[in-house]
Amino acid sequence: MLRLSKKADYALIAMKHLALRGDRGSSSAREIAALYDIPIELMAKVLQRLVRRGLLVSQQGTRGGYYLSRAPLQISVADVIQAIEGPVTVTACSTEEGGQCEQFSKCNVRDPLFRVRERILAALGECTIAELAADPPTPAPARPAVLHTHL
Repeated sequence: MLRLSKKADYALIAMKHLALRGDRGSSSAREIAALYDIPIELMAKVLQRLVRRGLLVSQQGTRGGYYLSRAPLQISVADVIQAIEGPVTVTACSTEEGGQCEQFSKCNVRDPLFRVRERILAALGECTIAELAADPPTPAPARPAVLHTHL
């Protein structure tokens, strides 16, 4: 099963948040963490990794914070996921540390699965942060009304 880690989820949440801010300035790790109920330490680590990978810029000072390094249309979901997770893989042999397994010479699914990986990467590469930001925010779940009855 293909599944993103919490760190990748948080990175995409932060990138969408910053894309929605646009030219209204940067956001701090504390602000993003509080808005989305994410532990501040984890959010700070995720944001720093995105800075190291060139997807965000960090600005120091009282008006400091993080902002996108380029337009949301120029940053793909694949860019963000790979910045956090490393290369997208489907099988152990598609990783550098996977090397050659015992079935390598007789494996009949290695090449087809490599093509599946390429399709996944292509799909993630076509989806941009701008596209994520274009989706309307999910409304908060409605709280059930409390009925008061007087007997």
